[in-house]
Amino acid sequence: MSTDPEVRPEAPVPSTPKHPAERVVSGRDWVGFMAMVVGMFMAILDIQIVSSSLSEVQAGISAGSDEVAWVQTAYLIAEVIMIPLSGWLARLLSVRVLFLASCITFTLMSAACAFAWDVNSMIAFRALQGFLGGAMIPTVFATSFMLFPQRMQAGVSVLVGLTATMAPTIGPTLGGWLTQSMSWHWLFLINVLPGVLVATLVYLFVKGEKPRWEMLKGFDGWGILFVAGFLGCLEYVLEEGNRNDWFQDDAILGAAIVSGLSFLAMLARELTTNHPVVDLWAFKNRNFLLGCMFSFILGIGLYGSVYVVPLYLGEVKHYDSLEIGLTMMVTGMFQFLSAPLAGMMMKKMDARLMLGLGLGCFGGGLYLNSALTSDWGYWDMFLPQAVRGIALMFCFMPINQLALGMLPREEVQNASGLYNLMRNLGGAIGLALINTIITDRMKLHELRLAERITNARSVVTEQFDYLIDKYDAQFATNAEAAARAMISQRLELQATVLTFQDVLLLMSLVFLIALALMPFLRKVQPGAAADAGH
Repeated sequence: MSTDPEVRPEAPVPSTPKHPAERVVSGRDWVGFMAMVVGMFMAILDIQIVSSSLSEVQAGISAGSDEVAWVQTAYLIAEVIMIPLSGWLARLLSVRVLFLASCITFTLMSAACAFAWDVNSMIAFRALQGFLGGAMIPTVFATSFMLFPQRMQAGVSVLVGLTATMAPTIGPTLGGWLTQSMSWHWLFLINVLPGVLVATLVYLFVKGEKPRWEMLKGFDGWGILFVAGFLGCLEYVLEEGNRNDWFQDDAILGAAIVSGLSFLAMLARELTTNHPVVDLWAFKNRNFLLGCMFSFILGIGLYGSVYVVPLYLGEVKHYDSLEIGLTMMVTGMFQFLSAPLAGMMMKKMDARLMLGLGLGCFGGGLYLNSALTSDWGYWDMFLPQAVRGIALMFCFMPINQLALGMLPREEVQNASGLYNLMRNLGGAIGLALINTIITDRMKLHELRLAERITNARSVVTEQFDYLIDKYDAQFATNAEAAARAMISQRLELQATVLTFQDVLLLMSLVFLIALALMPFLRKVQPGAAADAGH
């Protein structure tokens, strides 16, 4: 809870009415809010849009394979630092000024990335792009609860939820298509025109409030330093750990130590100072704490599935970016189609029951996917992806309502930053674990399969002799070597498929375990949050 009752957050609309249900949302408010939603979409999209085209970016800026990974890592580290700071900045500068500054600088850095002359300039511009644009995401979540009355929350949650979950789903596909159709520069130039439009509309239609410069009197510089040290080093460890053999690498070990010490210092500082830059007392609210945990789990599933499925399609099926995109769009299509249904159910249904249904369906979709084989194609992937697409909105909307809908208005801006941070951390930690599991299970499956390929098994000798005869007839030379290479290739393919099965099954178990937290949630009756939280 807030420890500073004198500092109140500002909203993009006047807060004169006592009850949010009394507040009238004008056409100008809608235009300004929709512009903010587009800005949030741009910021989330940029997390994933580069991932499918790193090799083209690497060639364009003459970077090494280790160096180009920092094009993605720099953005993620910078963004994850900004997200929890956004609540304090929104109260200091006002929502309008913070979002406008964030959007303008994000757009400028996007253009700068397109004209980067080497890997160092690209990394610097990407870090600034992530840090400066990171405030747009939590600001929209906070505004959706502060601007609209309770009777409109379900519809607004559909809009925000679709935007927040659709962006990472289509990001890799859009990035691959832009690179193939035009060039990698358009991964960044695509932000320029929408960025200018969003900044203009926010300036014209979002109502301004006076900055709270008095908040600088208790400026929590140490808190900012500890937050940056904790999150920045943690993100570095997660992004680089698997590539560098985790704690066997001195840099990874050092970053982990700094992150741990910064976390302890952050707790000590932010829980005792009168003017915390990140108010951790919000976690005293049980629903908010559990909502953040569910947001963390959803981040694992959302970003993990968007990573694993395209990886399977590329490595096993050898699909190009367009084919991967067409396959992955099934999730987005059913997510879009299920949004109106989810909005109607949110008005009538216990949010806990709806969340349980969503978690179960998402886990079920991952479980269906875990039965994949090397022969699976578009239609085999259709049902699991459709189930996950429907489940996303049934997870996202009740988590939003349970986590933020019951908080007092003065706590929403700060809590929104923490809530969004947990989803991003879930994605980052989930991807780090997934990559580690892929590496370990791949080695294990290759070893176990290799143990079964011996001359003692008749099926092996028969297949080997068949391949020798086949290649001898085709090439007349090196038939035995070609047969061994083919068997080795098939072994690696099957080990890869088994590895993806393991990963998808483990992800489904995470969602099953998450259901065990449901009894601890307090019941939120539809329409009751306005009275309780405001």
